[in-house]
Amino acid sequence: MKPNNPFVISGYRGPEFFCDRVKETGKVVSALTNERNLTLMAPRRYGKTGLIRNVFHSLPKEYAPIYVDIYSTANLNEFTQAFASAVVGALDTTVDRALTAIGRFFKAVRPTVTPDGTGGVSFSFAVEKAATEATLKGVFDYLASKDRRIVVAVDEFQQIMDYPEKGTEAWLRSHIQFLENTSFIFAGSRHHMMGEMFTSPRHPFYQSTDIMSLDVIAPDSYLAFAERFFREAGRAFSPEAFMALYNRFDGVTWYLQSVLNRIWGEGGALESERDLAGAVESLVEDRALTFHDLLVAQTEVGKNLLRAIAVEGKVKELTAGEFLRRHSLTAPSSVRTALPSLIEHDLVYRAADGYMVYDYLFAEYLRKRK
Repeated sequence: MKPNNPFVISGYRGPEFFCDRVKETGKVVSALTNERNLTLMAPRRYGKTGLIRNVFHSLPKEYAPIYVDIYSTANLNEFTQAFASAVVGALDTTVDRALTAIGRFFKAVRPTVTPDGTGGVSFSFAVEKAATEATLKGVFDYLASKDRRIVVAVDEFQQIMDYPEKGTEAWLRSHIQFLENTSFIFAGSRHHMMGEMFTSPRHPFYQSTDIMSLDVIAPDSYLAFAERFFREAGRAFSPEAFMALYNRFDGVTWYLQSVLNRIWGEGGALESERDLAGAVESLVEDRALTFHDLLVAQTEVGKNLLRAIAVEGKVKELTAGEFLRRHSLTAPSSVRTALPSLIEHDLVYRAADGYMVYDYLFAEYLRKRK
C-alpha cells in the first residue's frame, strides 16, 4: 500500500520510498547469493533495518528472508524465544505444515498460535530454561531441513556478548557454520563490540563474515530523493534549506526522515530554515518528558557533562582544561567517572571525530534548556 507520507520513518514501503543505498544493497545481496555471511555495523538510526528490508526486497525470489531483532534480549533463553518465534512458521505455506514441522523438531516446547490479521498465524515460544539449548538446536535443525535458500538477519547481534551464559558465541557459531542453505546478516549498532566479535582472533566468529560499516547517505543523493516528492506534489523546495537540515543532523537518516515527515504531514513546503524550526521543535516537545526523566536520573556531573557536550556538538577531548573551564565542569577525574555510564546507556557516543550526545533530539533539548 502506498504510504500517505513519502518520508517513511518505520517499516519498509518499497524502493520508491527508500533513499539510495544502491551500492550497499548490491554488496549485501552479492555476499548472500554467493553464500557468504555478512556483518553490518552502524550507529542506531543510520538506517540498518531499512537497508536489510531493501536487501530482502532485492534478493532473488527463491530466497526466503527472515528478520529478528534481539535488542531487548538479556540471555540465551530470551534469544531462543525471539529467534524461534521469528523463524518457525515463516518457511511453511500452511498452518498444518508448520505444526507438523514443530512436532518434528520441538519436543520440549509447544508454541502459542496467534492469528496475524491477514488470514495466517504467527507462532511464539515460551521456553523453559532447561529446554533452551534443545529448542535452539531445533530451530537450526528446522532451518537445515528446508529445501530452499534462506537469509536470516539478526539485528543488534552484539547483545549476545552481554549474555550471562558462557560460551554463547561458540555455541551459536558451531551451529551456524553447518547450515548449508542459510546465510546470515549480523547487524549491530555498537561498533567496538561488533568489531571485536568479528575481527578478534579470540572470538569464535573471527573472520567468518564479510564486514560492512554503514555511513550516512551522501547529501546529493538525499537532496534529490527529497526534492522529487516535493516537486511532484507542487510544493516549494529549497536545496539550501534541505542542506541546512542535512548538516544539522549530520545526515543521519532517521532524523532527516522525521523532520521531512512532519513538514510534509502538515501540508508544508521546505522553502527556508524557518520551515525546519517548527518541525524540529515539535519532535523535541513530543519527547520532552522522556528527556527530562533521562536527565534527572544522572548524577550532577553527568547532567553538566551532557549539557556541555550538547552545546559543543562534538568534543575531541572531554578532560581538556579549556573545555572543563568553559562549562564550569569539575576535575577531569569526575568527568572520567561519569562518562562510562553515559556511554553504557547510549546517552553519549564516541564518534571518529569526538564525543557527542547520541540522540540529536536530546542534544536539541539540552541546548534549549542549558
